[in-house]
Amino acid sequence: MTDYLYYLVCRDKAFARQLRRIMGFYPRKVEIYREALMHRSLNHYRPQEQKKDNERLEYLGDAVIETIVSDILYHHFPKKKEGFLTSMRSKIVQRSSLNRLAKETGLVELVQSTHINRTHNSFISGNAFEAFVGAIYLDRGFDHCYRFFEERLMGKHINLAKVAQEDDNHKSKLIEWSQKTQYKVDFELVDEKTVGTNSPTFRSRVRVEGVEFGTGFGYSKKESQQLAAKEALRHIRKKSELYKSAVAQYEARMAEAASAAAEDDSPRTQSEEKPDENVLIAPNPVQE
Repeated sequence: MTDYLYYLVCRDKAFARQLRRIMGFYPRKVEIYREALMHRSLNHYRPQEQKKDNERLEYLGDAVIETIVSDILYHHFPKKKEGFLTSMRSKIVQRSSLNRLAKETGLVELVQSTHINRTHNSFISGNAFEAFVGAIYLDRGFDHCYRFFEERLMGKHINLAKVAQEDDNHKSKLIEWSQKTQYKVDFELVDEKTVGTNSPTFRSRVRVEGVEFGTGFGYSKKESQQLAAKEALRHIRKKSELYKSAVAQYEARMAEAASAAAEDDSPRTQSEEKPDENVLIAPNPVQE
């Protein structure tokens, strides 16, 4: 049976057309794509026997995406070493990139979740994208997954040349800047909690010379620190009022350190050099 015949017998033709616009081909088992776009937050309102979500498909899609991206990078960069390829793959498959792909392809509009999760959980779109690829794999096989990436994503939504130039480790860049300039940078975990049935959430703060430069919210401590560092770097680049405050704190700290060092190196006064009169000095031993 051809793809179009599958479409003709499909009961949910509107959904099948939406999927075709995203994938470039018709689905055969529409119900598996429904499951891929179903977030677990919906289970809160369902009886036990009806509970269903996309977490298993997410697990499968994650492995398929890594394999496809690894293969594409291996052939696209024939002279690059393992470290470069690993870094490139990490940038493409990281949660923020998958969130963006879900949004730009229109997949995010098909995701089903509660309102609170849509508002607060930054992982929903990326997780759904992984589950969606898992659904394609089960429905049409690995070749169609590869075709989806090659024909619908590469070039249009994933620019390998641009990705190769990106350096998105904001925390590392901030620490490197602090080491060069001798400015004090501190990261602090402000809050860690769980909202409803969501995953744990983290909020981190970064201070430069004691001045709060940024906060970051994420679903891992690392993500929250990266976002806080990103905000801090923005203040540094723009030389904002916060940056000027940090400069003043830095200069005051340096002046205090210089003053303390000068006191330690100053010559001793006469009063300091004169021996205490109350201290008994032993006479010279008698020479026999």
